[in-house]
Amino acid sequence: MKTFAIIGGSGLDQLGPLQISARRSVITAYGAPSGPLCEGLFAGSPVIFLPRHGETHRIPPHLINYRANIAALKAAGVTSILAVTAVGGIGPAAGPGRLVIPDQIIDYTYGREHTFADGTGNQVDHSEFTSPFSAALGQLLIDSAVDAGVEIVAGGVYGATQGPRLETAAEIARMARDGCTLVGMTGMPEAALAREAGLDYAMVSLVVNWGAGIGGTAISHAEIGHHLEHGMNAVLRLIGRALGSALSR
Repeated sequence: MKTFAIIGGSGLDQLGPLQISARRSVITAYGAPSGPLCEGLFAGSPVIFLPRHGETHRIPPHLINYRANIAALKAAGVTSILAVTAVGGIGPAAGPGRLVIPDQIIDYTYGREHTFADGTGNQVDHSEFTSPFSAALGQLLIDSAVDAGVEIVAGGVYGATQGPRLETAAEIARMARDGCTLVGMTGMPEAALAREAGLDYAMVSLVVNWGAGIGGTAISHAEIGHHLEHGMNAVLRLIGRALGSALSR
């Protein structure tokens, strides 16, 4: 039986509807994860919730201990991760307020601990990463969106930048030429580490602003907050339906 975890990003540092049965503060071989592992029921389904930036949104993207987060979830018996990210839109279909289920990644980050293969083990694991997201989990989200009446964009290329600053217009233009349709700061190395750990991983991306230079106006934190507040309700409906569907099979 699959055991699911939700990794919450900006706008989802706490999973309000989660009926918590246990909060576990753990330490891994890679240090402490971003917060306690919260076990409980979400929409009637058992799940473990972990806030990527910490419960008070204190950890910037480049300082998140991604290795500890994934290691802690694996040690807790998790087999499948549904990751929530707040992103900027680059592609024409990825306007503010849209939900996107990306199927590819381009990594622009640097200096992050991006692998468990740190030279201390017996061998190097060259993990296969042609398709960085689980096709089965992605299809589960797509099918569940239909069932939940949530409009999504199926497929997209997530460009992971270093942060915490937002990008320049020239950087977004380069990413568009590279084929990116979304820009975020936390998808890598999270997705790659999940693959190394043998965990299924899929992402729900809520677009909260146009990428720099695309919308015709400066990026507004008020706009970002508006889309976070209103869009997360759809994210939670989608994930709740996906968990129910997966665990009833």
